[in-house]
Amino acid sequence: MSLSIGNRLEWVRQSEIRNMSIECEKYGGINLSQGVCDLEVPPIVVKGAKQAIDDGINSYTRYDGLNELRQAIAKRQKIFTGMEVDPEKEIVVSAGATGALFSAFFALLNAGDEVIVFEPYYGYHTINLVSTLAVPKYVRMTPPDWTFTRGALDKVLTEKTKAILINTPGNPSGKVFSLEELKIISDFACKNDLFIFTDEIYEYFVYDGRKHIPPAGLPGMRERTIMVSGLSKTYSITGWRIGYCICDARWSTAIGYFSDMLYACAPAPLQMGVAEGLMKLTPEFYNNISRDYQKKRDRICNALYTAGLTPYVPQGAYYVLCDISGIPGDSGKEKAMHLLKTAGVASVPGEAFYHDAAGENLTRFCFAKEDAILDDACRRIESFGKMNR
Repeated sequence: MSLSIGNRLEWVRQSEIRNMSIECEKYGGINLSQGVCDLEVPPIVVKGAKQAIDDGINSYTRYDGLNELRQAIAKRQKIFTGMEVDPEKEIVVSAGATGALFSAFFALLNAGDEVIVFEPYYGYHTINLVSTLAVPKYVRMTPPDWTFTRGALDKVLTEKTKAILINTPGNPSGKVFSLEELKIISDFACKNDLFIFTDEIYEYFVYDGRKHIPPAGLPGMRERTIMVSGLSKTYSITGWRIGYCICDARWSTAIGYFSDMLYACAPAPLQMGVAEGLMKLTPEFYNNISRDYQKKRDRICNALYTAGLTPYVPQGAYYVLCDISGIPGDSGKEKAMHLLKTAGVASVPGEAFYHDAAGENLTRFCFAKEDAILDDACRRIESFGKMNR
């Protein structure tokens, strides 16, 4: 017998997103790869966390989070979506939205269960599914609006299908699922008695007059939907790791127990900071997110057009997928590295978002940056285009 690393390592290769951040540091570029918002944290959120530390709120919390935060989440949900949520039985606070989703997978899926995933997908979703021994089954969406058909869902359905995973607004595509599309999914889920896992972390990032529609609000969906979200993106606190899920009381206790086993709890004083933000920030704060980020979206898309590249203009979130087939390289990684070395702007090669080589002519840019940094990146992209004409 010899010592060796466990077989699970092959499931959790380093994220290409983080890998490109490392490459960006090597070349001194502007990092538009990783989805790290560098904008200011709302002062009221910072003040709330600091006050909690001073008040001695530094111990383990209840397995499903502090009461103050669960109450605040329920109140916000009522205001923004009209959903009535029981903060005592239907909310679980965890270590980020990823932690909440991972805990939900552990609680509700068995080895061999199949989960329908829309492609392009966020890599951590599929890695977490595979880590729980579930099996992703892919439904590929078609650009530029990233559409799908009911027939595509029927095609991947088997007797092992247990759930569907929806990311809206979506990473990396910026897809915002319409009411008509969600009705297709809800009808399919109800007919086949499936769970719905949703990642709604970008719920406030929607553009061109669109509205985020929580799938749980559709008829027949409340009892089968595990809604996952958080404030990492909204408050620019990705390192705080405060996320949560909202679901029927039949599922929440098991999800909470797995969250407790995996993470013990989300950081207690930071939970209080988020609670302060949820209770005291006005609806105008959230409305301004869409307005301000739409301007950023338009700025980077215009730069990509000017450079002779083709962006698929996102409907939401803060990423844009772009066609880079005209850039030298035999793969998306080679093309993205050519762009980084030549223009000094880091992006994420499209293969990171597909289970095969379908993303080889795509790359993803993150535009959640201060205006001065984003403007510099856009100038570099435009200059790159001029040099390559």
